[in-house]
Amino acid sequence: MEIDELARRLVAGGRRNAAVTGAGISVESGVQPFRGKGGLWEKMDPMKVAHIDAFNEDPVPYWEMRGPFIKGLRDIRPNPGHIALAAMQREGLLGPIITQNIDGLHSAAGSTDVIEFHGSVRTLSCTSCGSRIPSLEANLDDRPPRCACGGVLRPDVVFFGEAIPPAAMARAERAARGCAVMLVVGTSAVVHPAAAIPLLARSAGALVVEVNPEPTPLTPEADLFLEGPSGEVLPHILDAALAIR
Repeated sequence: MEIDELARRLVAGGRRNAAVTGAGISVESGVQPFRGKGGLWEKMDPMKVAHIDAFNEDPVPYWEMRGPFIKGLRDIRPNPGHIALAAMQREGLLGPIITQNIDGLHSAAGSTDVIEFHGSVRTLSCTSCGSRIPSLEANLDDRPPRCACGGVLRPDVVFFGEAIPPAAMARAERAARGCAVMLVVGTSAVVHPAAAIPLLARSAGALVVEVNPEPTPLTPEADLFLEGPSGEVLPHILDAALAIR
């Protein structure tokens, strides 16, 4: 299948199309991944740092790990891959973006329909009173940062040991079952339950298109594999779709 045929399928599918994104798209913005070569979990045991039980027992190790990253969000910008997906939504070529990322870069790029499967570090919630504040309004130099009430703050993400929010799961499954084309971008599609979303889409008749710098376990299951950085491939797909619309 050529890009032009993919473009025609995107135009025909419109807002019934969907995307699933993972760490690879944000790596191009300088965000360190959790898994794989150079990933955060090569340096530490996630069960000792990012499991909810470990956090509740002692939140300091988690905040020593994530505090600098969250502070650095001021300087992290969406890349051409994020921007192309946002443009697809604006142009009516794409419906929801289901992301495993917690960095908020899809929304920063202008995407308005984003299912944050694992939550976002852009906001924090108090473990005592439940108040929510923007992350950058907290004193992130404190270990751990605290709410005005004195309670410990936690990012609004899914920790190990916690379930995917039911509303996010239901929306993702609904999008997969109803989509015409599913773009799978920057993810190895091995972490469940998000890994099942492209397969669910394919079983429902969707065209599954993988965009990654190298083959992954999903590649044999995809209808089309486009090799390369998302920041190069996605703008090319967008241009092709706009040219024939």
